[in-house]
Amino acid sequence: MESLNHLLHGFAIAATGWNLCYCLIGVTVGMFVGVMPGLGPVAGTAILIPLTFGMEPVSAIIMLSGIYYGAMYGGTITSVLINTPGEGASVITCIDGYEMTKQGRAGTALGVSAIGSFVGGTVAVIGLTFFAPVLAKFALRFGPPEFFCLMLLGMMMLVSLMGQSLVKGMMAALFGFVLAMIGLDPVTAELRFTFGLVNMYSGIELTALAMGLFGISEIMIGAEEKLIRKKPPRLKKLLPESKEWKPTMNAIWRGSGIGFLVGLLPGANAVIASLISYSVEKKVAKDPSRFGKGAIEGVAGPETANNACAGAATIPLFTLGIPSSPTIAVLFGAFMLHGLTPGPMLFQDNSAFVWGVIASFYIGNVILVIMNLPLARLWAKVAMVPFDILFPLVLIFCIVGAYSVNNRLWDVGVMLIFGVIGYFMKKMGFPAAAAVLPFVLGLKMEAAFVQSLYISGGSMKIFLTSPICVGILCFVAVLIGGSIYSSLKNKRGMLSGDIEA
Repeated sequence: MESLNHLLHGFAIAATGWNLCYCLIGVTVGMFVGVMPGLGPVAGTAILIPLTFGMEPVSAIIMLSGIYYGAMYGGTITSVLINTPGEGASVITCIDGYEMTKQGRAGTALGVSAIGSFVGGTVAVIGLTFFAPVLAKFALRFGPPEFFCLMLLGMMMLVSLMGQSLVKGMMAALFGFVLAMIGLDPVTAELRFTFGLVNMYSGIELTALAMGLFGISEIMIGAEEKLIRKKPPRLKKLLPESKEWKPTMNAIWRGSGIGFLVGLLPGANAVIASLISYSVEKKVAKDPSRFGKGAIEGVAGPETANNACAGAATIPLFTLGIPSSPTIAVLFGAFMLHGLTPGPMLFQDNSAFVWGVIASFYIGNVILVIMNLPLARLWAKVAMVPFDILFPLVLIFCIVGAYSVNNRLWDVGVMLIFGVIGYFMKKMGFPAAAAVLPFVLGLKMEAAFVQSLYISGGSMKIFLTSPICVGILCFVAVLIGGSIYSSLKNKRGMLSGDIEA
């Protein structure tokens, strides 16, 4: 009942004229970012952070959050219509979504996607409404040892961002850790890796780093490899046949549960949720052979899962201060830039802010489902904007944005340098996303570890005296064991296959 009272107060904040406007702007930009291949929610969120500096914190986070979950909706449209995923989580949708388009059922695929996205996003926000305050109260029992173990768990989840090569993924993560150490030591305030440069004293600016690794690098790759775009087809019937409603809704409810649970895991992302959902739908189907040939459940389940995951990923951010994905890591930086510290105290110290943002998620999901169903073909035409026009505009916006963070050209230079680094990382197969989480969590993790050792007089036993720490460390051990087992199993399968060959 207390949560409902807080939520009603949140709606009073989110429904004010300016906040409604910022919510609309956020989800619209998110749709645009999702529709445009290559941009993605990370780059879209990072690019717009500088525009929020003169705004109220609640308005700023409402807009930036709208970009995040709006991109999940937008990526579906080009995946279904022209077989070009706008962002990573929509790759799975291409498998059956584009097949439905070739069968003349593009409208049905988009309709099911919009309904599933709305249900998944709403289920996640309901979970945030009722689950987050309980978790926040529990998190008040966390001290430095517990936070270190929790962040260690988050780092273990980095495996999901490693890409095809574990070695390259680990190198990218180590790169992020090293970048995080530049500037002042979080405990002793001593300078590290600054090379005598005054501009390095405050460390690397997160906005410049993110815009460089994701935005500028995509511009360079897009300029090098111009994508051939297909003309979007006409949309006819938006709703499924009567016999398809039951399997579709079952897939949507399963996708909601899968996406919500995956979103709670630090380091997991919407791509994983979509993959798991698709795999589950294929296993429970009476005729798995339909998948890959236009199965409606193959669209409904993954699309629901990636939106549920996006919403649930905000729960660790709000309650524990742990970013669970690269985009959430950028949002974390936006919180800090506006003088807010995500974590259990956020609900006590900034209750109006928290519930205003949560209420905006409900409003944003309603806006998005309205924008998706009748305006799907219009958004598909947006994806036809020539790269020759789009990329110079994005580049100018990035430069202005990087400069406006601290009003210094240094950050523009940093952004361009990381743009070149990001370009070569992507060309060489190094996952840029794996560098963002260590960069954001690095200093917090180091500070928690050092503070724990100060408390214990230098003894590592402090991590074994807390039941919470022991529970988290056991879970970490299970994850490590599972990864090793899977790796050995895959190697044995490859060896047996070679022998049979």
